[in-house]
Amino acid sequence: MAVSNDVSTSTLQLSDSELCDGFVTLRDCLRWAASEFHLAGLFYGHGTDSAWDEAVALTLGALHLPWNVDPAVLDARLLPMERSRIVSLVRARVETRRPLPYLLGEAFFAGFPFCVDERVLIPRSPIAELIEHGFAAWFPDEPPARVLDLCTGSGCIGVATALHLPGCEVDLADISAEALEVARINITRHDVGERVRAVESDLFDGLAGRRYDLIVSNPPYVDARDLVTMPAEFRHEPALALGAGRDGLDIVRRILCQAREHLTDDGVLIVEVGNSDRHLEAAFPEVPFLWLEFERGGQGVFALTAAELDAHAASFV
Repeated sequence: MAVSNDVSTSTLQLSDSELCDGFVTLRDCLRWAASEFHLAGLFYGHGTDSAWDEAVALTLGALHLPWNVDPAVLDARLLPMERSRIVSLVRARVETRRPLPYLLGEAFFAGFPFCVDERVLIPRSPIAELIEHGFAAWFPDEPPARVLDLCTGSGCIGVATALHLPGCEVDLADISAEALEVARINITRHDVGERVRAVESDLFDGLAGRRYDLIVSNPPYVDARDLVTMPAEFRHEPALALGAGRDGLDIVRRILCQAREHLTDDGVLIVEVGNSDRHLEAAFPEVPFLWLEFERGGQGVFALTAAELDAHAASFV
């Protein structure tokens, strides 16, 4: 649905009460929010890709309504407190450039809601598609029994895997104690504590003796150049979860060097490196990285089997 915007100046200079008095329905708030976002020139990269989609996500999230709500609700009259919440969220989104999931305290990943705040990266990895398909490309007969979500952050990859594969056990590992606090909240939220545990670990250092059928990681991988040119929205995310040296591969190199020790002989390593994929291929031209394709978009995710890691072990030292 397209939005036409004939407003040349922002209305945010008005008081909250003045703005609220001008709205009646959800449709009123939605149109206004989209116009304000368009005028503000916001960056959309944390779950939406346009001013309109961001406005839809904000208004529905503010009212705790699902994405697939009956469109008839657009013409429902809003309570004063509902209008006030929407106005406050729009103002915060424009003035602070905080990503919307932080303002709402929630992001959706692989079909499930996850609690998020500034202690963790906002979930947005294309790995969600692999989870939804049960990693069937590598485990066609039976799912992996033991899974490691390395550099877990909010725990979204590991918890979503446990939800889609109810027979597997999952470890969530991260160097950040603050991130693991959020991951544990999500373990509790989705009632998977019997099969999912959070472990404070600098990559594999706290996982001695543990082996997995599948290791999945969305580690820090932003190179130095991209890090300094990222939009303001990304500056609200933890720097520890983004930057990884000049070429973005400081963490990935360590993963490639150490992962085989923690994989079963038929195991698989899946890692997201985003825009640093070109750096990875340049650094290891002899390694047969399998670059995955996604129906919903996304790039820079590779897979290597345990056998391939064995064959190229000398390259990673």
